[in-house]
Amino acid sequence: MSQLSIPLFPLHTVLFPGGPLALRIFEQRYLDMVRDCVKNDSGMGVCLIRDGREVGDAAIPFEIGTLSRINYWHRRADGLLGITVVGERRFRLLEAEVADNMLCIGRVELLPEEPAVRLPAEHRPLVEMLQGILDQLDHPYRTLERHYDDAGWVAGRLAELSPLPLLRKQRLLQTDDPLERLDELAALLLREE
Repeated sequence: MSQLSIPLFPLHTVLFPGGPLALRIFEQRYLDMVRDCVKNDSGMGVCLIRDGREVGDAAIPFEIGTLSRINYWHRRADGLLGITVVGERRFRLLEAEVADNMLCIGRVELLPEEPAVRLPAEHRPLVEMLQGILDQLDHPYRTLERHYDDAGWVAGRLAELSPLPLLRKQRLLQTDDPLERLDELAALLLREE
């Protein structure tokens, strides 16, 4: 498996491959990271925070995260930098070090890409739920290419957008089988009241 050294962006969110994430950037370490990623056309790792905070000292991330790339950036009306990243591929964090500016740099191993799996007919209600959610959203979901027949894509978007606890979302990200993810989401989101 391929290994990379990438900057890590620990957050209180879970990003799945194929998913967009809009962020406001204001800390110098992350402004520098964004500049370097844009300049070098390189990726960054988005990871759920295991311990710590998004601001200040470097947080400790979970071991499984998502390699992402910046696909849009702009200066916001409030003067902050706005970026949108798109998740590309899951990775396992092998080791991390904290630079002098408190930016985490991780040595990561890219996990195998999930094969496209056709969405089973019994999970059509999840697609209908997802369509209803996406139709109400603006940037960055408004222009997102939709793949309602791909089990992994549907599971990723539902996991990102559903009001599930972050640890549950992280567990779904760590699940290797998209159909297993869909089964768990169906059990959580389509329960009989």
